[in-house]
Amino acid sequence: MEKNYQIHIISDGTGKTAEQIVKAALVQFEDLNEEIIIHGEVRSEEQIISIFETLVHTHCFIVHTIVSFELRNRILEFSKIYRIKAIDLMGPLLSQISSHLSINPIERPGAFYELNKAYFQRIDAIEFSIKHDDGLRSEDLDKADIVLIGVSRTFKTPLSIYLANLGWMTGNIPLVMDMELPDVVSSISPKKVFGLTTEPERLAILRKTRDLYLKGSTGTYSSLDQVRRELDFAGSVFNKHRGWEIIDVTNKSLEEIATVILSKIKNQYVRDFNKQ
Repeated sequence: MEKNYQIHIISDGTGKTAEQIVKAALVQFEDLNEEIIIHGEVRSEEQIISIFETLVHTHCFIVHTIVSFELRNRILEFSKIYRIKAIDLMGPLLSQISSHLSINPIERPGAFYELNKAYFQRIDAIEFSIKHDDGLRSEDLDKADIVLIGVSRTFKTPLSIYLANLGWMTGNIPLVMDMELPDVVSSISPKKVFGLTTEPERLAILRKTRDLYLKGSTGTYSSLDQVRRELDFAGSVFNKHRGWEIIDVTNKSLEEIATVILSKIKNQYVRDFNKQ
């Protein structure tokens, strides 16, 4: 038989972390029709009283992640007064860590969310980069932080993933001989776009390695003449878009290329700020 429950999350931040924990726990229970309600940015006793007053005579329980010792005590007291079960996710953890390290917690609201914000940004960026690799879903590339454009084997994919791990939503578009770029490119800010180029001799070597792996099935893909034609084509495309930054990736590691790109982005931010 299906049972209906309300679970109220009280948080001094967004409540998203507690929501994820609750949802992970609920997977272990069948035939539940639960409703999760988040009360975020709760940082005063008045807010807590207001929440409890709305829950009188409801069939629910509370899960809270409040870092303030005083406010956690208020929730404990009100849960007894209103006869509503309240589960403290943060207090016991803070207490154990404090005891182990002999350090008092700072009790700064939202600190846990801020600590994990970079982590969730990386996850979102990696997912974006995978979905927008090699020209996929190009219609959404205007949402990217960085767009890489270059011929095959100029490190577009590994560089996209590397930058995504740093939190940058990165997409990439392959340059193919005599093929037009997706229409969305014209709507992307030139400041986001980086053209990747390299020396033809080096690119031919990299392509030969791939050709050997594919047992010689790539035709003229790795020939020096073909490589030169493709790089010339890439150069003609780059010349039409003077606002793009062009990066020579020859003999550079992913870290070095990423450093160059992020340095140019930083310099552009500084120039734009100084113009204000």
